[in-house]
Amino acid sequence: MVIEFQAIVCYGSLSDHIDFVDRQVVVMTHAYGNRSGMRYMTGSLKVYYVPWKPFLMQNTLPTFYGTFPIIRTILIREKITLVHGHQAFSTLCHEALMHARTMGYKVVFTDHSLYGFADMGSIHMNKVLQFTLADVSQAICVSHTSKENTVLRSGLPPEKVFVIPNAVDTAMFKPAPERLGTDEIVIVVISRLVYRKGADLLVEVIPEVCHLYPNSVPGEQLFFAGLSKSGKTDESS
Repeated sequence: MVIEFQAIVCYGSLSDHIDFVDRQVVVMTHAYGNRSGMRYMTGSLKVYYVPWKPFLMQNTLPTFYGTFPIIRTILIREKITLVHGHQAFSTLCHEALMHARTMGYKVVFTDHSLYGFADMGSIHMNKVLQFTLADVSQAICVSHTSKENTVLRSGLPPEKVFVIPNAVDTAMFKPAPERLGTDEIVIVVISRLVYRKGADLLVEVIPEVCHLYPNSVPGEQLFFAGLSKSGKTDESS
């Protein structure tokens, strides 16, 4: 996997979010503080901390071809068969996908955020996305809304984009043993409270819920927990 803000080069796997059993996964990311070089993690996970420092939002400075020598070395040394990149704003991800396709590797891109079309940042990133994803093998999104957003922004054919929802650990999270009463509605939102996570959609969804259940409005409870744009934890109800 190549991971920066979030990005990947992997061998025999599609994501760093799945079990590593019977799969060899190699992660490439930028240096964190004095952590640089190659490290082994739990489960024989090998991580390459390349000597690039992030300059904004945990992203390294774009170099286009500056990362090619080390990416090529890792791909050949580790006998990589699949390169997987996360996150549209990860410069390391874009460069890894571009170099991997140049070398003939299969590449997969995963996006799990929503971006706009009108502001300068989104316009610029959408152009970069169209360039980088022009030759990817497949793409993955975590919801159908995310897929629609990615297809519109990148110009990818819809048949190349697959939806794999975020997994739920059923050993930890199970349905309530008894059916909850219908006289009270509790809505819980756990997410970073930023636009690309769909926080703005809550403003439109909440009135619709109140309209559908008018008799339950006095008993409704809404809980929001997550990081704000400033990076601080916000909790409100």
